Parts: sequence; structure tokens; C-alpha cells
Amino acid sequence: MPQPATDAPRYAAPGLADVEAAAARIAGHVVRTPLLASPALTELCGQPVHLKLETRQPVGAFKLRGAVNALLALDEDARKRGLVTASTGNHGRALAYAAREAGVPATVCMSALVPANKVEAVRALGAEVRIVGRSQDDAQAEVERLVAERGLTAIPPFDHPDVVAGQGTIGLELVDDLPGLALILVPLSGGGLAGGVALAVKARRSDVRVVGVSMEHGAAMAASLKAGRPVDVVEEETLADSLGGGIGLANRITFPLCRDLLDEVVLLSEDEIAAGIAHAANVEGEVVEGAGAVGIAALLAGKVRPSGPTAVIVSGRNIDDAVHRRIVNGEVA
Repeated sequence: MPQPATDAPRYAAPGLADVEAAAARIAGHVVRTPLLASPALTELCGQPVHLKLETRQPVGAFKLRGAVNALLALDEDARKRGLVTASTGNHGRALAYAAREAGVPATVCMSALVPANKVEAVRALGAEVRIVGRSQDDAQAEVERLVAERGLTAIPPFDHPDVVAGQGTIGLELVDDLPGLALILVPLSGGGLAGGVALAVKARRSDVRVVGVSMEHGAAMAASLKAGRPVDVVEEETLADSLGGGIGLANRITFPLCRDLLDEVVLLSEDEIAAGIAHAANVEGEVVEGAGAVGIAALLAGKVRPSGPTAVIVSGRNIDDAVHRRIVNGEVA
């Protein structure tokens, strides 16, 4: 995403207390998702492997945690002005759902690269949808225009303390639910999920390894970490469409969190991501989108080798039915 306007608020980075406060705030509004053993992946890896199924959230993805926490943290005036965000699909759907439940208007800006099923899901929840350009940069520019012209309240998809704290609640649940936890595989995009989970987990258990997993095509956070600063990348089509988009050249929160707390970053080919989606369906009995399947895919490809009990965050299920069917049937996606 592009650099925010120079007068954008300078948020303070969240800490463990913020994640714990988020857990209390969102209780009853989101699902405390199950952590289920995977016998097949356990046999493959020689270590206990469990799947954290954020697919079970009402909107089909983890994004509801951050969106609900950010909305509930707003004052009444900010809510009444209406909410706006840029999204690759899942954050927009989550914010639309949270806004509908709170009786607050919401506008979601997305690029033409967002799959049609995700666009229609946002519309079905009553949000105003704006399709702008062919990148998250274009969508974010529309957000900034609406904030300036209509006074809407922006809820960013990742680089915001309340969003990060909300996503970090997954980390608290993992530490509580998996004794001896040694490794977490977490999808890596803008860093809200990876940064929030790493923040919460490392504060409770500094010995746990947290590995970010992304795609080879247009992985902005991975490129930024390699460069040592936020950088722009060319946004490309990928099965892991929810991991697309930039991290913002003026990124204030998630880049430092990922830089300081992630132990490793792993990148996957499109064929490897497809294998993860197919395994989830054919072996685990779960419908999982490309972004949600990257942790499974990393284990299948042997790109991460667990040395103890492992949690794989399965971040979302919102995949186009036709694409999913072709992948599961072994056809070209």
C-alpha cells in the first residue's frame, strides 16, 4: 500500500497488555477457534502437528478478530462517521460484518485483482464496495480520498495497533491450548497476523519459533525484510491472493514486529500452495483458501522441519468454488 498522508496518526506499537485487553474485548463477538490434531501431518513430520482453524470464524477468516477489536475500541463519534478500509477481501468482509453487527456504515475499497467471490461477500454484508485500479495501492488511495472528503474513519487491514492486537489473540490461544508448543507457522502478508501472533507468543514463551510463510509472487513483507526497510513490490496474481498487496512505505508497526520477532520466512511456489489446498480438502476435510493453506504447504514441501509440537494457523476458507474444485481434482488452477 502507498505511504499514508503525512498527517496520518502515529500509532504506538501494541504490547502484550493490548493483546490481553483485545481478548477480553472481542470475547463473545468472535469464535475461539479449535486446534485440531492432524494425524497425516504428524506422521509426515515426526512431531505433533495441530491446525488452528480460523476458517471457523463467521466470515471464514481470522480477520474478524482485528476488525472487531478496532471497531469496539473507537469512540462513538468515530463510529457514527462511518468506517472505510482497503482490502484484498477478507479484512473487508470482516469489517463489513462487524460494522453490520454494530449498526455502523462501512465502505470497502478493493482492486480489480480481488476475486469476485470475495467482492460479492462484502456486498452481501451491506457494505459499500468500491473497485479501484489493479493494486492495493490504488485501493488505499481511494480510502485516503474518502477520509479527506467525507470524514470517514479508516480501519487499516494490518498496520494499526488495535488490528494487530486483535490478531494477536490467536497467539494467546495457541500458548494456552498446545502444551509444549515449539513452532508456529503463520501466513505472512502485511504482518498484522504474523506480527500480532509473534508479539503475543514471544511475550509468553520466548522459546517458541514463529515462521512466516508467503508466496514467491509479490511477497511484500518478505521483500521488505530482506531489504531492511519497507519496499514496493509488483502485485501479481497468486493462489494466495489474500497475501497480496504492499505493506506501506511508511509502515509503523508490522514491519518492526516482523523484523524483530519472526524467526524465519519461507516462500512457496504456486504448485506448492496448490498442494496445500488439495491436502487440506482431501486429507484434512477442510476447505481452505491459498493464503490459509501456506503453512500446510510448507510442511508438505519440506521447507520447514518441526522439532517439537507445531501449530499451523489455517487463516481462511474463502476460495472461489470453481478454483477450489479444479485444484482438488488435480487440474491447473
